[in-house]
Amino acid sequence: MPEDHDWDAYKVPPTRTPVSERTTSVPNPVNFFQTAFSYVLDTPVTLVREWIEKWQSKNKYYYYHQKFRRVPDLSECLEGDYLCYYEAEAQWRRDRMVDQEIVEIVRERMAACKQREGPNQFQNCAKEMELLAQVTKAYQDRYGELGYHGNARTCLMKQKHRMMEERKAAQEN
Repeated sequence: MPEDHDWDAYKVPPTRTPVSERTTSVPNPVNFFQTAFSYVLDTPVTLVREWIEKWQSKNKYYYYHQKFRRVPDLSECLEGDYLCYYEAEAQWRRDRMVDQEIVEIVRERMAACKQREGPNQFQNCAKEMELLAQVTKAYQDRYGELGYHGNARTCLMKQKHRMMEERKAAQEN
């Protein structure tokens, strides 16, 4: 490649872009509104938001790791204690959701084992099958036949009736 370039063919760009010259002495209204918006609205909001973020960074709160304290069961509530009834109902709903997730996780593990093992699933996934059978039986014993609108009171009555039937069957034997 030659050392001397053809300066007419490859022109060097100007080092500075020329500044457009103003033709009027009146200030641009857009610049005025941008500056006014920045000082009146943007700056205070930004300062408040930064202050809130600084305050929140000290107290991290993870809502998805919320731990509820255990409350008394519905059978332990005093008569007419409606707050206890409400808390027991909320506790029952949380327990039901947790039990549903446990069944779903065990079912997913079972499906993964079947997928992984293929034709040998009956002998290699026996432990998962037994666990799934136990978990679903326990879930059905507790929440079966309650339906979508089941609540803590109907679940408690179901458990009470089941215990009475077991006692009666034990006495007959």
